[in-house]
Amino acid sequence: MDLLNALFRWLHILAGIVWIGILYFFNFVNGPFAGTLDADTKKKVVPELMPRALWWFRWGAAWTWATGVLLLLLVFYHGGLMFDGDGRWSAGAGVMVALVFLATFVYDALHKSALGKDPKTFGAVCFVLAAAVAVLMALWGGFSYRAYNIHMAAMFGTIMAFNVWYRIWPAQQKIITAVKGGTAPDGPLVALAGARSRHNVYMSVPLLWGMINQHTVTVGSGLGIPSQYGFALFLVVILVGWHIVWQLYKKAPKVKGF
Repeated sequence: MDLLNALFRWLHILAGIVWIGILYFFNFVNGPFAGTLDADTKKKVVPELMPRALWWFRWGAAWTWATGVLLLLLVFYHGGLMFDGDGRWSAGAGVMVALVFLATFVYDALHKSALGKDPKTFGAVCFVLAAAVAVLMALWGGFSYRAYNIHMAAMFGTIMAFNVWYRIWPAQQKIITAVKGGTAPDGPLVALAGARSRHNVYMSVPLLWGMINQHTVTVGSGLGIPSQYGFALFLVVILVGWHIVWQLYKKAPKVKGF
């Protein structure tokens, strides 16, 4: 079991580096650069660059998600780290675990609705919903501090992987075909792929915190916050992380070539 634990962690981190690295390249390097290309250059560059980059991108996402789920099964469900003390599985805990994997459909529906047309409103609603999930995991599901941190990360990661395979990749296939044929890509399709990619960047920051924080921060002794209310720290990290990403988007167009 120790060998499997180490193997899955290694593969999970390796695949995550590939995936998130390319995600950040798309958003902070290729995005501003692509806006400087004329139609003829795009016709040459896009069909060569994007399919290659997207191959690593989508399979990095798939392997990161799959190994993450295996680690949940191995470390938390089999390893007994879901609950503190005498905590046991309950209906609340089962519902919250199911929500980790079903939240992506709530997110998808919300972004397709009128709320999705205003990024600030959509972001605010998503933060409130994420806060509600964290609170319910801790107080209703009875998750341990480590458990609700990693399950919040798993929820964000599941939404991100869904975006890659079912929204970004299908849209990019059509966009690449249009550019290769010398026609203008469908505007709403470009906007959809861009928005979901930006959402993934924002979600990647609390996801990474959830992965490492379960090992490095003990809220009760470190900050004087009772363990069952440690979700407050996670919510602060979401807000701070999203602000950092917003600043990165402001900086990206200002970084020029030679």
